[in-house]
Amino acid sequence: MESGMPLSGRQRALIRESWQRVSGSPVQHGLVLFTRLFDLDPDLLPLFQYNCKQFASPQECLSTPEFLDHIRKVMLVIDAAVSHLENLSCLEEYLCNLGKKHQAVGVKVESFSTVGESLLYMLEKCLGTAFSLDVQEAWSKLYGAVVKAMQRGWETLPEGD
Repeated sequence: MESGMPLSGRQRALIRESWQRVSGSPVQHGLVLFTRLFDLDPDLLPLFQYNCKQFASPQECLSTPEFLDHIRKVMLVIDAAVSHLENLSCLEEYLCNLGKKHQAVGVKVESFSTVGESLLYMLEKCLGTAFSLDVQEAWSKLYGAVVKAMQRGWETLPEGD
């Protein structure tokens, strides 16, 4: 999986250090991420339905056990990317399939940029002064590589795959 420019050793270290501070409370920090996501793009709320129930507000959605499970899954994907910083290509097929699943439920590729903004917001809120420009750049680069792989799920697979 090419990410444009590979992450430097320092960037990988910054990602690992910052993630270590966040990953201990995945649901708590995931709630920050998704609260921000719904603030930035309320039109994403209808994509989340459990037992055919439409949510009247983001707060209603954010409190359901099913959505909390979704948050755990999102945080696990981030954790997998952090765990495989030296070899992101091993996640290529998984991320491509994840992209297909998101496409199937109506997520638009453009929404990933809003998710990226929400991820950076969550990191900034959770890390405080430890969230430097270097940390932001490293995470942006990693997130860009993950999204690029997920976007391949929108495209038809080339012959031979």
